[in-house]
Amino acid sequence: MAVKLRLRRMGKKKQPIYKIVAADARSPRDGRFLEMLGLYNPLTNPHTVDVKEDRVIYWLNNGAQPTHTVKSLLRQKGITLKNELTKRGVAEDRIESELADWNKLKEASRSRKTQKKKISRKAKAKVEASDDSAKAETVSQDNSEKQNEAEAEKSTAEVKGAASDEKESKKE
Repeated sequence: MAVKLRLRRMGKKKQPIYKIVAADARSPRDGRFLEMLGLYNPLTNPHTVDVKEDRVIYWLNNGAQPTHTVKSLLRQKGITLKNELTKRGVAEDRIESELADWNKLKEASRSRKTQKKKISRKAKAKVEASDDSAKAETVSQDNSEKQNEAEAEKSTAEVKGAASDEKESKKE
């Protein structure tokens, strides 16, 4: 019997909630299943995934094949990472440290994404406009400094030229 880990649709019309189940591949989507492994609610922000981790690992080790969506959900929860590390024979403390590092990276990524989303288009336009004006000011300051340097060089050249003219007139 081929076992699949898949979603079983529940809930009202236009308000789906899914059960993550282990089911025979031949049974229909909302038909018989062997065991309920968790819940997935896509309507919450961010979506909610509650999974019985030990039972999912049990089914995966016994040959159950997750569907693409379930595989994605398990990857988001870190269950596939844990399963891969246990298959490799990594020690439990090392697995826990790897999962902790993975969670830190995921949290940092999530916080960066929320910070990017919070800035509206108008605010971005204002920031870009202020950046452009700041760049324009620095460019104009640089240009004015260059002009001042050029004028200073001209005046020193004129002074040197006048001094050399005096020397030539004295020689004659």
